Amino acid sequence: MIILPLFSLLIGFLIIYLLNVSVPLGYGDYISLIILASLDAMAGGARARLESHFDDAIFITGVIFNSIAAVAMAYIGDRMGMALYLAPMVALGVRIYYNIGHIRRLLMGRAGAPQKIPAMSELERPG
Repeated sequence: MIILPLFSLLIGFLIIYLLNVSVPLGYGDYISLIILASLDAMAGGARARLESHFDDAIFITGVIFNSIAAVAMAYIGDRMGMALYLAPMVALGVRIYYNIGHIRRLLMGRAGAPQKIPAMSELERPG
């Protein structure tokens, strides 16, 4: 099951390497967002597979939609003169780390019910 994605990654890397493809520096932010969106989908897909509710359609549409949304936000930010690409970069990074942490707990067999975090109004206030 894991061999096909790894084989595809290797073939893609070899094609880019052998053809000596260069990407203009202006596209660096966009490509990094597409890579992050793909990593986010892969982490979410791995988590869904471990939880036995993986769906191909959700995975594919997640990759496509997250990539388009992140690049669109970065493009709008560029047109406005703002570094708006940082917002999806942070959001995708947080989701990746959250999914990786959940995968780790699933693999360790300790993924029980989430703990309830008390709201600020439930906490005791001094004085």
